[in-house]
Amino acid sequence: MTYIVTDNCIACKYTDCVEVCPVDCFYEGENMLVIHPDECIDCGVCEPECPADAIRPDTEPDMEKWVEFNRKYSEDWPVIVTKKDPLPEAEERDGEEGKLDKYFSEAPGEGG
Repeated sequence: MTYIVTDNCIACKYTDCVEVCPVDCFYEGENMLVIHPDECIDCGVCEPECPADAIRPDTEPDMEKWVEFNRKYSEDWPVIVTKKDPLPEAEERDGEEGKLDKYFSEAPGEGG
């Protein structure tokens, strides 16, 4: 099992999760985070830290596409280990449907 980040992170990008991760497996895009599924040790400490409930175990239904999504972008984006402010529209976008198609950016974040 591994944990992965789903589309509810898009346009929110809360980073509470990165501070508690013992293996630094979070990677930062311009408007979301991902987890490298091969680096995650399945400890689960990040899941309850996410205010947007965007971190899920890969054992839930229909998560295969998100595992590959997280793998792809974690190989291109910089690692993030320090908490940052969420995006300005985070509260407004939290829980919104269709965020992948509406807002997702492939651009890397700053990392850090």
